[in-house]
Amino acid sequence: MESERLKIFNEQHEYIGEKTRSEVHEKGFWHETFHCWLVEEDSLYFQLRSEEKKDYPGLLDITAAGHLLASETVEDGIREVEEEIGIRVPFAQLQSLGIIECAAERKGFIDREFAHTFLLIGAFTDEHFTLEQDEVAGIVRIDFEAFRSLCKDGCDEVRIEGFKVKDGEKVKVDEMVSQASFVPHQAEFYLAVLERIDQYR
Repeated sequence: MESERLKIFNEQHEYIGEKTRSEVHEKGFWHETFHCWLVEEDSLYFQLRSEEKKDYPGLLDITAAGHLLASETVEDGIREVEEEIGIRVPFAQLQSLGIIECAAERKGFIDREFAHTFLLIGAFTDEHFTLEQDEVAGIVRIDFEAFRSLCKDGCDEVRIEGFKVKDGEKVKVDEMVSQASFVPHQAEFYLAVLERIDQYR
């Protein structure tokens, strides 16, 4: 996976070449990703990253997301939705939220993304989700406005409801979590996503 080749860009989103995935994250090159958020009425869905993941294990993240390889188009990114969470939909069913800049950084890892961001609106039950367990350990939903308040430091915790997979079985999740439970994207990123989703709610 680290040897996969990605297109890289300058800060103006102008193509400047290709690098391996490991180089991209080591040097902090801007690259393209595919993000898809699932929304049901007043709830926003998050995936629980597997404890086996190299980056941000056990944290809550975008419902389904992944890197666009150098050989892929944006439309090819729809594969992430089926691969990670088992939801199969045509690309045309997604609502485009545009490109949102997304950055996160920790020691030895710099992630700078031009995220092609999409929305899937529907009614979902736990049975709709089949998880790629090496990648995803669970799916939870959070009240939309509660999460907005969390991002703005208006509250300390939000309630998550859903399931996680333990020993091959889906186990109910219903608990309170803080900002520390989420992948540390900048608050501005999360708020930009919520603002764009507002157009469709």
